[in-house]
Amino acid sequence: MAPLVVRPVNQHDNVLLPESFFGLLEAADLLDIDITGSYLTLDSGFDSEANRVMIQGQGLIPVIKPIRHARQSEERREERREQFEPYRDIYKSRVSIERSFGWEDVYRKLVIRYERLQAIHMGFKYLAYSMINLRWCIGKRQGKL
Repeated sequence: MAPLVVRPVNQHDNVLLPESFFGLLEAADLLDIDITGSYLTLDSGFDSEANRVMIQGQGLIPVIKPIRHARQSEERREERREQFEPYRDIYKSRVSIERSFGWEDVYRKLVIRYERLQAIHMGFKYLAYSMINLRWCIGKRQGKL
């Protein structure tokens, strides 16, 4: 639902999270959707206290899988695991998100970014998402899904 944030390949997604997150809040506000109390699932690459505080500060519930081999004390790792445990089933639904990323990887132009201009890259992303949705709609109409 959030506007896409695209940057060069050498920037980790964790750096892009604040911009994406506040874009999500802005989009929800424009659509007049109250997302307070909603779950925000992220993979273990986003497991940081700063991300948790940012998400909780906006009234959402962070569901972030803890890093197994983090550089923190055993007590802190155990505390994170205990915080995550009630949300384990919610996190398992993340497979649909990851599957969408897998569908995106079918398009070679998106796997490796060749374009220098962000607008061109975003155009190819929107085209790929349109193709994915069209394929899904046609499959659903034919009873394949």
